[in-house]
Amino acid sequence: MGFIMEGLDAEAYDRTYSDGHLIKRIIGYFKPKLPLMITITILIVFNAGLDTAFPLLVSNSIDTLSSTHAFQTAVIIVGFILCSSVLSWTCNLFRQRFTARSVGDVVLHLRKDAFTAVMSRDMSFFDEFSSGKIVSRVTSDTESFATVVTLTLNLLSQVLLYVLIVVVLFFRNYQLALMTLTIMPAIIGVALGFRVVARRFTRRAQRSLARVNSNVQEIVSGITIAKNFRQEQNMYDEFKQINAQSYYVNLRSGFLYNGIFPVLVFIANIGTTIIVYFGGHSVLGGVISAGEWFLFVQSLSLLWQPLTSIASFWSQFQLGLAASERVFALLDAEPRIQQTGHETVGQIKGEITFKQLLFSYDQRQTVLKDFSLTIKAGETIAFVGHTGAGKSSIGKLISRFYEFQGGKILIDGRDIRTLDLAQYHARLGIVPQSPFLFSGTVADNIRYARPTATDAEVYAIAQQIGNGDWIEALPEGLETLVGETGRSLSMGQRQLVALARVLLQDPAILIMDEATASVDPLTEAQIQEGLDVILKQRTAIVIAHRLSTIKHANRIIVLDGGRIAEEGSHEDLMRRGGHYSDLYNTYFRHQSPDYKPGEGFIPVRDPNMQAPSTR
Repeated sequence: MGFIMEGLDAEAYDRTYSDGHLIKRIIGYFKPKLPLMITITILIVFNAGLDTAFPLLVSNSIDTLSSTHAFQTAVIIVGFILCSSVLSWTCNLFRQRFTARSVGDVVLHLRKDAFTAVMSRDMSFFDEFSSGKIVSRVTSDTESFATVVTLTLNLLSQVLLYVLIVVVLFFRNYQLALMTLTIMPAIIGVALGFRVVARRFTRRAQRSLARVNSNVQEIVSGITIAKNFRQEQNMYDEFKQINAQSYYVNLRSGFLYNGIFPVLVFIANIGTTIIVYFGGHSVLGGVISAGEWFLFVQSLSLLWQPLTSIASFWSQFQLGLAASERVFALLDAEPRIQQTGHETVGQIKGEITFKQLLFSYDQRQTVLKDFSLTIKAGETIAFVGHTGAGKSSIGKLISRFYEFQGGKILIDGRDIRTLDLAQYHARLGIVPQSPFLFSGTVADNIRYARPTATDAEVYAIAQQIGNGDWIEALPEGLETLVGETGRSLSMGQRQLVALARVLLQDPAILIMDEATASVDPLTEAQIQEGLDVILKQRTAIVIAHRLSTIKHANRIIVLDGGRIAEEGSHEDLMRRGGHYSDLYNTYFRHQSPDYKPGEGFIPVRDPNMQAPSTR
């Protein structure tokens, strides 16, 4: 049991909705389709009426066999039966066609809403939850949502047919009608009892599918690393276990769903036996005619079908409800980024002020505590420190990807929480250490920052990075295909494309998670030339890993445990011989042009300098 249920827990943002709430929200999506739904309803009523007429016509034809005009009457009735069958088939055809169109439109709308919800989630959401499971909700679950709608419309037709048949039966013989309905409470009771168990099994099946999708996506994304370390077998074994879990979960669901149908058919057959026995005695006793008796026997299948269908297809019904529940949970997930206003951003000078900032990722370990700093407009600031010191967190908070728990961040004196995020992000440029490129050409990826840019503008921007020498190294220049995630290009080429993309955006504030950390010296020189262009007249936040970037900064901020240990220029901090000096000797000294292997560096403390700052 532990193996089967492992990893199938609900996500933190999942919610449990009642069937009534889910159906109400589903109906809300169909409101714009009201005229089409009215047409479908009319066709359902008409189709149910024609299906009801069929056993009545057969019953009347049986009673007229003994009359003097039996042949003529039989021909007329047969004609009516054929006409009703053709009309019923025609109504059903148009009903199915209109249903498919309306359901397709609603699924299209729901999928758009789900995708919009994903795009509006902040970065912490994607850090916490698997991207594969999120994709499963947008694709598989929205598709399963259509099942519950189509099934509901089909059942509506059958329920309406059920009501009409019951009315006819009571009109013809209320005693046999009451006998017919004696089994109905048993069928309803079994169906409702099955409903509770079915929802639980269906949720597990959906989660197991999402887990399979997530695992496959992770394997495909990391296939290069897997092959490099020869871990294909381990990855296969992991997938095999997850796939086996999905198999067993669906197997248990199948046993449940397939087991309920024979039970309901058995109960319905008991009702059929009662009608056949007592109805036959009534015919022999002259209480009812043979046609009426046949009407009851013929109506039994129509009478039990809606009830047995609700239960036998309850797996699909619950699948649709569970899918809609998962999609609605995604739509209703509370955003962690809380904006208190949506002020127009306008032009940004780029001054950034942190006031007694408090930040934690998980509410357990504080990353930044009482953090205060002012970055002047146009200033280039390099943040250095050991892993976990809070360097990247500062960049993420300026980007408004995460919510801070206390203090303020001011942009040109305005609280960042009052700004319109879309406008603010348009004035913010980000260059990650490992840039992501979309499938397409190099030009397409540069133009991603400004889709309206012309080819000439894209080429002019690309020429400003490293004097354009890197373009000549591309097989087809800017029209070179980058491949999935940019795999056709080297890491350095991807970084140059990312720099050109940011330059085309022309942001007021630039955040860089060291663009030269994973490239060769030649490419580093080209990137550094590009940085010289990009950093002009912009406020730049640099997460530093390279000495060349640090030395170009106007100010270096040394972080230790989420606090500012020191700040100043490279030369000033080296003369102090404090925390930065230790970091330099550990991480940056070997990058100096005058460094000789085996030669240490001992900073000389200036006696006139004050002790290192510890604020």
